[in-house]
Amino acid sequence: MKTYHDSKKLLRQIVFSILLLIIAFSSARGQTPKTVEDLYPGLASDPLKSATLARLPKGTLLTADSLTIKESEITKEINRSGPEIRKQLAKNVFFVLEKMAIKRLILQEAYKTGHKKESDEDQMVMKYLSEKVKADTISEEELKNFYTQNKEMIGGAPLDQVREVLKIILIQQKMQEAQRQYIQTLGQQTSLQINEDWVKKQSRLARNNPVDRVRMSGKPSLIDFGATGCGPCDMMTPILAELEKKYKGRLNVLFVHVGQEEILAARFGIKYIPVQVFFDKNGREVFRHTGFFPQTEIEKQLVRVGLAD
Repeated sequence: MKTYHDSKKLLRQIVFSILLLIIAFSSARGQTPKTVEDLYPGLASDPLKSATLARLPKGTLLTADSLTIKESEITKEINRSGPEIRKQLAKNVFFVLEKMAIKRLILQEAYKTGHKKESDEDQMVMKYLSEKVKADTISEEELKNFYTQNKEMIGGAPLDQVREVLKIILIQQKMQEAQRQYIQTLGQQTSLQINEDWVKKQSRLARNNPVDRVRMSGKPSLIDFGATGCGPCDMMTPILAELEKKYKGRLNVLFVHVGQEEILAARFGIKYIPVQVFFDKNGREVFRHTGFFPQTEIEKQLVRVGLAD
């Protein structure tokens, strides 16, 4: 009788162990691989946000279907730059990889759709994007809103005088945003894998800059990208000083001179100045604005990052 009960007990233990293994195996299968954005928020932009971290052969930084990028290629690209830019790129090697990956992904798509190879690859990329992404219309409401927000920047000229110039600016901005979204979608549709050990090292280097230090401080941040001598940028200076004083201890306010931090500005997608970028307390971008931005409008946006007057 004792042997029988012992056997039943042993059987129950075996069944229980098997169930635990099944549950563990199912959970492991259900886990989504960690992406660059999951582990290093804000490090990547566009396609590499969705790249999954993986153990890749030494010297291999990125793989995607038939695409492979080696560390030696990145080094060669950096060495082509002038001394000052090379110094900035050395701290932003991930950014160099990202730009190379974007270019090659677009070229890959172009070849798939029947485009023939051209000697100037950069020109081919721009040609393909202009065919793929269209943004040639601006509504009257968009035009009027942009004019109202930037009236002081253009010296108070009547809308009818600057209508065509503003249309060109707005179309360019809309086109760039459409291209950014297309590139991001392209990354999401491609099985990108990135060297996890390399990314870990590069993330530490890339975050050692004024923008990342303040936005990862645990407080909301307002970063103004501009340059001294730029009219609208200089108009932002007293506003930034007032905001820093008013929200002391609750909001990081930082000015970044794009002439001194070219690569940092490029990393954050700055194409025009001034640009105000708002980050929440977790360091995630929630809003950005291009051009002069009155304090009253800025304070409306501060609500979105968790601040109220």
